[in-house]
Amino acid sequence: MMKNYDGEIIRKLEIMAVKIRKKIIKMLYRAKSGHPGGSLSTVDAIVALYFLYMNHNPKNPNDSNRDRFILSKGHAAPALYATLAELGYFSHVELNNLRNMNCMLQGHPACLCTPGIEASTGSLGHGLSFANGVALAAKLDKKDYKTYVMLGDGETNEGQIWEAAAAASHYKLDNVTAFIDRNFLQIDGNTEKIMRLESIRDRWSSFGWNVIEIDGHDIKKILEALDEADGNYNSPTVIILNTIKGKGVSFMENNVDFHGVPPNEMEYNLAIEELDTLQKKLEASI
Repeated sequence: MMKNYDGEIIRKLEIMAVKIRKKIIKMLYRAKSGHPGGSLSTVDAIVALYFLYMNHNPKNPNDSNRDRFILSKGHAAPALYATLAELGYFSHVELNNLRNMNCMLQGHPACLCTPGIEASTGSLGHGLSFANGVALAAKLDKKDYKTYVMLGDGETNEGQIWEAAAAASHYKLDNVTAFIDRNFLQIDGNTEKIMRLESIRDRWSSFGWNVIEIDGHDIKKILEALDEADGNYNSPTVIILNTIKGKGVSFMENNVDFHGVPPNEMEYNLAIEELDTLQKKLEASI
């Protein structure tokens, strides 16, 4: 059933998304490595999930009834780390140590290192299979938790994604919701030049999935899509998030050069200034 999301709640989530983007920029600048583009494009969906939609408890990360989130595109880990820190899964201080040796926050998610991480990911193409296994376990155990998984659009070049897509449909895993971060860019350039993906909607539909396509930066639409997925039965749902790589930082937006290159000092200062300005504007509108 569709819920009525209050405008003030949406605005507060939008402000949180800006705060998370600022943390991403700061983390990558300190680390002098990492992936800004694909981290920034995932933020709005992750914020909507963690701050309003998912059932989870930072004080009890291993609660057996919790909803699960698997970041299959593991190079976007900074977005997830910043969110988990903001929610209290671990101290904000840990964000200063991103990608350092022996630190809690590795370059890709590592479930044995970090509270709140469900799966060690980063070798692309594996996350949906993992999500299927978790969701099937829920069915067998008669648990009602949901499993969410974030895929990169370039990641769907991997054949294992389509094996997993077929399996999820076959087993009627209506407790699986996949997001596709459809920003049209992967490490080598435009997705349609490297390996054509369109029509993504038709491909997933042909595999038996319920398909929803939305603006991936509109938090209200993301929440409404999650409601629709929650009300869908006997098939998994995929939400195609039409996003902008590098979202929130003007010179990073739609710029493949920032797929895996952190900002230098000048770029860092410009990015933080832009995000600070946006945050103040949003806060003033409440």
